[in-house]
Amino acid sequence: MQFGIFSVGDVTPDPETGRAVSEHERIKAMVTIALKAQEVGFDVFATGEHHNPPFVPSSPTTFLGYVAARTKHLILSTSTTLITTNDPVKIAEDYAMLQHLAQGRVDVMLGRGNTGPVYPWFGQDIRQGIPLAVENYGLLHRLWRETDVDWEGRFRAPLRGFTSTPRPLAGVPPFVWHGSIRSPEIVEQAAVHGDGFFANHIFWPAAHTKKMVALFRRRFAHHGHGTPEQAIVGLGGQTFVRRRSQDAVREFRPYFDHSPVMGGGVPLEDYMAATPLSVGSPQEVIDKTLTFREYCGDYQRQLFNVDANGLPLKTVLEQLDILGEEVIPVLRKEFERLRPPGTPAAPEHPAARRGRAAAH
Repeated sequence: MQFGIFSVGDVTPDPETGRAVSEHERIKAMVTIALKAQEVGFDVFATGEHHNPPFVPSSPTTFLGYVAARTKHLILSTSTTLITTNDPVKIAEDYAMLQHLAQGRVDVMLGRGNTGPVYPWFGQDIRQGIPLAVENYGLLHRLWRETDVDWEGRFRAPLRGFTSTPRPLAGVPPFVWHGSIRSPEIVEQAAVHGDGFFANHIFWPAAHTKKMVALFRRRFAHHGHGTPEQAIVGLGGQTFVRRRSQDAVREFRPYFDHSPVMGGGVPLEDYMAATPLSVGSPQEVIDKTLTFREYCGDYQRQLFNVDANGLPLKTVLEQLDILGEEVIPVLRKEFERLRPPGTPAAPEHPAARRGRAAAH
């Protein structure tokens, strides 16, 4: 089981002070968070990809390449690589290059993105989001596994005898997660290729995530990749932890109430009851996270978002200390204890696995 942190890289005013950090401050803060994640024992750090304010991570490979040089065993991922508006040839080249530089510590989470204006900025139409995702990934999948590729589709120029460079490290492409909140077509895409499915699992109720994961498991088996229980699944989550529950709720409430995504609707307590959001003591975060496997089955990767909505960097680092000291070690033991025999391990490049084993 892998545990990690993912950031969407938003620049949101702190409701307590009214101040928003600069883009430079936010980018540097994300680096600090990634380094802290490794220090306190997380396995993964993932960054989003956005091309519009108020977000800063427009170039994930640049960011992750810098973090790779500053870390030794942290797995570096995206929490979205836009398969719809990025050229699959460039994705193939960029992430293979990053793979070499990071000694295999790289995987990719592909997603469509949900910001309409981004599509025309890159010459695409949001109404073609699903066909773009399917076609572009079909090409990317081949580029990482074949040389001298002949290909023709609807959305980009044909290729004749094309070989992307560099080739994946040791011939093993980055592992691909297909991220989705609500699209069964993306679930099917992940199942067809035998890749991983990542359910964002932040805003929607547990019943919805349960249906999406169950669909993926059924389709994974249908396409002959193994049993439903052998499907590779990852979940998102959002948490705010303090050693006392009442302190966590009191401190997080203004950030929730003024959140551009979560705020302005139901009270915090109702939102926590209806969604995977976990705000409380270490034991409460542990207990809620363990419920995820009750409706999704045993899974391979759990990522937490801890730095959104204008939270100060100091507060985020305090969260990571508590999570690393009191939450993640317990979750590791409990997930391992509860895991049925034969459940697949989290995917990892062989070079990265060797490096992590040597580091520990």
